[in-house]
Amino acid sequence: MASVKSEAKAENLEVKSTSRSSVLGFFMAAPPMLLVVCFVGIPILIAFTFSFGFTSGPNRVVSIIGQEIHKKDHWWGTFGAYKDVFKDSRFPGDLRTTIIVSFLSTFLTLLMALGIGLYQRIMGGRIAAIMTTLCLVPLFVPVVISSWAIHTFYAGDGFMRSLLSHFGINFPTVTSTVSAIVIGSVWTSLPFAILMVTSGLQSIPDALIETAQDAGAGFFRIVRTVLIPLAITPIVIAGTFTAIGIMGSFTIPLFLGPNQPTMLGVEISNFFGAYNRPQQSIVMAFIVFTAASGIALIYIWANVKSAKQSGRI
Repeated sequence: MASVKSEAKAENLEVKSTSRSSVLGFFMAAPPMLLVVCFVGIPILIAFTFSFGFTSGPNRVVSIIGQEIHKKDHWWGTFGAYKDVFKDSRFPGDLRTTIIVSFLSTFLTLLMALGIGLYQRIMGGRIAAIMTTLCLVPLFVPVVISSWAIHTFYAGDGFMRSLLSHFGINFPTVTSTVSAIVIGSVWTSLPFAILMVTSGLQSIPDALIETAQDAGAGFFRIVRTVLIPLAITPIVIAGTFTAIGIMGSFTIPLFLGPNQPTMLGVEISNFFGAYNRPQQSIVMAFIVFTAASGIALIYIWANVKSAKQSGRI
């Protein structure tokens, strides 16, 4: 009887301890959640209603200042601003440029990160360490400095063109092109991708690689059947973060890209400031937000898969 009472008492103490931990965890997580709701969630909601023509309340001032403002003509709002954006002759080119740059930059970034990560994982040595260290240098250089450096290096009067002109070589002007945006995006995105991919590859046990080698598997077969499948979660996370960051980038396309077509990050700024069409700029922002949300679903899937593999869920 005494043992039963002691067990019940221990269970009650355990339940109380768990409930206290839950309450403490809730209050610890509440401040950042409130900050996100107040400074991110509520502004997004206000902007979303403004895009559908709700021009009263918090949107009153911007609706008075802005041009081509569409006010709601139904209880749910209006699609007037969305029609303006999709009918604008510049929007298809901007959207196409954003998609192409995001895809190419993400692909090249992951390809380079995989190449360096695999070389370091399989070969190792001083050369691999030097390569990895050099690729991490852009992590400590501000994006605006990197963009301006690339601009002055590849511009029409830049270093490459000036140097090669002494040898009679006409080096092409890379700046103000989509290629320059891709170069700058890969430069700034590569360090994070290398950190993620390299950490994922380094976590794979040597025994699995040695077993595959003993079974007669070659280099490419080991990469295809052992290394990449086991490191797929950090690879996917690196790819999603890279794609989202490039899709919404502003500084690199502004410094290095053409005026038209340009990426949506720059066009949103133009519509909001230069053209004074805030409602249409918000519509473009939500188009980018929707695309980024689709990419974020892949990131969530990768995290859930990682949690299942580690036994957390």
